[in-house]
Amino acid sequence: MSVKALKRATVEALERKSAKTSFPSVPLVTTLKRKYVKRSPPAHASTIVLANRQRTKKINTRLLKPIVSELLAELDIFPAELGINLIAPREMARVNWQFLRHEGSTDVITFDHRSADGSSAESFDHNESASADSPLVVGVARGISRPATLHGELFVCVEEAVKQAAEFRTSWQTELVRYVVHGVLHLLGHDDVRPELRRKMKREENRLVRRLEKKFPLSQLHRGLPIAARSADL
Repeated sequence: MSVKALKRATVEALERKSAKTSFPSVPLVTTLKRKYVKRSPPAHASTIVLANRQRTKKINTRLLKPIVSELLAELDIFPAELGINLIAPREMARVNWQFLRHEGSTDVITFDHRSADGSSAESFDHNESASADSPLVVGVARGISRPATLHGELFVCVEEAVKQAAEFRTSWQTELVRYVVHGVLHLLGHDDVRPELRRKMKREENRLVRRLEKKFPLSQLHRGLPIAARSADL
């Protein structure tokens, strides 16, 4: 018997068996087809663009990209257009002053390009939360409803991740991923200005970081790291 004839006989046998009981709301043949037909990707796939302009650490961008993709999938965000700039303290200080009128470097600055002029931005630092008086802490930082799509850009200072990792006794790779998670949560409307909202955002941030740690070897974000040292926190 051919494969085609076998499939037809199987469907007919299942239909005869189902006739003795109540039929499902969806036709049986349709259900079988749905089970075995490979799912096609979403019509609007997400776009993630990474730019590495720092020399503090060699970043494995080939690993970072699927980590970010998994983050967006976990948050059920698509389509999305997200740019991530890995930069040095000097460039971060320049962006921080130009758009936020804050002096010095910081961990991550988030831009929501869904706004009319693409100018919504805010800075995040473990030691000091963004102030409500900051001139451009607007839009998503006020906790508006969850957007259907995501169109934003993150500026992440790798050197700050290294410094904070030493202070908080974690790896700079985990700290780097935390900054990305934090920035994406802001683009979704999370707010860390008020204490109660900050605690809620921190819980979600911790949950997502733990999930990504379980699924990916974050230590390998250090490109060129010897295999024997990949399990160590550098």
